[in-house]
Amino acid sequence: MGNLLVNGRDQRFVLYEQLGVEKIFQSEKYADYSREVAEMMLGEAEKMAVEDVLPTYDKGDREGCTLKDGVVSVPQCYHQLYKKFCEAGWIAATKSPDIGGQGMPVTLFAACTEPFNAANFAFMMYPGLTWGAAGLIEKYGTEAQKSTYMTRMLTGEWAGTMCLTEPNAGTDVGAIRTTAKRRPDGTFSINGTKMFISSGDHNLTENIIHPVLARIEGDPAGTGGISLFIVPKYRVNDDGSLGEANDVVTGNIEHKMGIRGSATATLNFGENGNCIGELLGEERKGMKIMFLMMNEARLEVGMQGLGHATAAYEHAVQYAKERVQSRPIWEMENPAAEAVPIIQHPDVRRMLLWMKSYVEGIRAMNYFIAYCVDLASIAGTKEEKEKWFGMMELLTPLSKAFSSDMAVEIASLAIDVYGGYGYIQEYPIEQYMRDAKIACLYEGTNGIQALDLVGRKLAQNKGKNAMNLFAMIGETCQAARKCEELKPYAAFLEEAYTSLAGLTMKFKDWSASANMFIPILNARPYLMIMGDVVVGWLLMQAAAISAEKLGSILGADGLSAKPKRRAEARKNSEAAFYEGKLAAAKFFATTVLPAVKGRCRSIEIADKAPLEILEESFSV
Repeated sequence: MGNLLVNGRDQRFVLYEQLGVEKIFQSEKYADYSREVAEMMLGEAEKMAVEDVLPTYDKGDREGCTLKDGVVSVPQCYHQLYKKFCEAGWIAATKSPDIGGQGMPVTLFAACTEPFNAANFAFMMYPGLTWGAAGLIEKYGTEAQKSTYMTRMLTGEWAGTMCLTEPNAGTDVGAIRTTAKRRPDGTFSINGTKMFISSGDHNLTENIIHPVLARIEGDPAGTGGISLFIVPKYRVNDDGSLGEANDVVTGNIEHKMGIRGSATATLNFGENGNCIGELLGEERKGMKIMFLMMNEARLEVGMQGLGHATAAYEHAVQYAKERVQSRPIWEMENPAAEAVPIIQHPDVRRMLLWMKSYVEGIRAMNYFIAYCVDLASIAGTKEEKEKWFGMMELLTPLSKAFSSDMAVEIASLAIDVYGGYGYIQEYPIEQYMRDAKIACLYEGTNGIQALDLVGRKLAQNKGKNAMNLFAMIGETCQAARKCEELKPYAAFLEEAYTSLAGLTMKFKDWSASANMFIPILNARPYLMIMGDVVVGWLLMQAAAISAEKLGSILGADGLSAKPKRRAEARKNSEAAFYEGKLAAAKFFATTVLPAVKGRCRSIEIADKAPLEILEESFSV
């Protein structure tokens, strides 16, 4: 099932063996789905990703986007691909069949989009932003707005964006200057500039629908005074046909380090005093409404990180198996020894296992978060719904920030596996490195995600969400201890998560003391610690399942007979797969988790050096 993008066998392990996704197919909401249907969807996604999306990866990067005579053009190879992607129904896959969707579970959709993201995320931003913007109109729009805009967006006929950032208001959204002035007919005149707008202008579709944050004249300052407006690139006539241009002018497109096939634009609304928008939802509720799309976008960015990480890893594995260089270490004294594939060299194996551990752990984490969304949507009780929705809320900052930060490190290590070849454009690894970095920055920088985790998410539901997470990790430790082989490794996980839980309690205490700045100062390190613990948890959970499966393959005494296990794994791909899951969990438990206690301790010391250093001392 390998395709140099995603390990399909591991996808199916997480879905069926670890999460047990088939349980949700028994609900009324997802009754049309089964394992057979899921397999068909996964197969179609992988086929399109490999055959159609992947060939546009380097082409789109080289061609990029251009702005000429007021027209933004995307890479030519995107046009037919976009049409095919939309015709296949992927743009509305999770939407209800009542509005043209397939009613697909979010968990299955996450698995299906992973190969797409790995193949070319710059392209995926166009449909991704469109289904996000359409989702806002679906939930908050009037019936007329749904009929006019949403239906055409869900077919891909029209595209969508998300317009928040301004030159002087990036992270501080409350400082936006874009204004909305009431018109006699109930619409609004929009005036202002938005920048860094992904898919902000392009020639893939005949119209682009912009959700724009603006402040109605007279409304209060700050986020509480912001409203959200639907602003089409071209106005729409009463009969549904396109009317005149809506005074949305593209000032420029950015020339970026990566995702060059994605048109990132500066948009000037009302430059000529003739931009008209419609209110979406209630006045002064703009931030609340936009957060629906922002949260979905953050999970999407987490999947972007996973996509870049898995593609970089899979390419590195393939290269290491093919690249022959140097005698093996055990033959160094033998001048007649032949060179071997570099995957046989200890340091390369260590790098690959490090990447494998993180890629598989992040995959399990992101699929688990998607699964929480599904479980919340089909929950039979209020308590159950709150539990799974709360878990999703808690882990969303990790999905976005941890996945993207680690994707950069994984891509960097993949370059190390390639050596000098990884740094040149003959191989795709350098592009994965460039494309991965933006995920750390947009949809709220990873520093902001960490502050969201520490400042809001830990305290939600009176801290019960975090306690639920720690309880699940504890249950995995107990299960793993029952397996003799995993018992010592479970101890590392237990020490790590109890250290994290202890630090979390200190954060709670500090928030009401003179040390209130310590959690803020250490929010980013805390998020990365929590990410490592969650990955370690899911790897251990997978290892316990794999040990049981190996026992079934090898027989009662098979697990303890290491020579027999290795021999079986060399000829049995399933045995080899489960051995790999065990190896990843063990490696992570002994290489990463022991450091967690020390990292927690360094925060608990509560040193304030970064706060106390003079600004003048940073550069003398």
